[in-house]
Amino acid sequence: MVKAKPMKFATMKRIISTKDERLKMNGKKEVEKEKLQQKDKLTRSETYSSALFFRYNTALGPPYHVLLDTNFINFSLQNKLEIVQAMMDCLYAKCIPCITDCVMGELEKLGRKYRIALKIAKDPRFERLPCSHPGTYADDCLVRRVTMHKCYIVATCDKDLKRRIRKIPGVPIMYIASRKYSIERMPEAY
Repeated sequence: MVKAKPMKFATMKRIISTKDERLKMNGKKEVEKEKLQQKDKLTRSETYSSALFFRYNTALGPPYHVLLDTNFINFSLQNKLEIVQAMMDCLYAKCIPCITDCVMGELEKLGRKYRIALKIAKDPRFERLPCSHPGTYADDCLVRRVTMHKCYIVATCDKDLKRRIRKIPGVPIMYIASRKYSIERMPEAY
């Protein structure tokens, strides 16, 4: 005779509770493994030029190439400053003002109100730099050119552009303060 198994009512499989120590220890082990893997990963740091001494670029020397921004030309006109002469007074050396195609495009877009600034920008003493990128946004153009070649001084009065350029080591910024040109991040020797 076969004995019948007693019926079990309301029985459940045993499940480990979420507060069990064994689960917490496994989670801690996974976190520790991730931390070790992050430490083991190689991090690549940016390579800086050997010409940079602390935050100064010692490779800069006369004649200085100065990249002009649109608003710098406009503020120079408002303050009645002759651009090349005022630059030479600020740096005590020969300066070559450089204007990119994007800056010229911005000046042309501004219309009749800024035609004098456009006429000044077409001065033969100013070096014209061609741009190969799409679009005519001058701030991006200047930042891109300065990151590629650290042989320029950037002349601008735009706060946002100044903030972006300060993040690039070794690039001096020229601006207008109290009706004359001033410069920041230049070595004291010049």
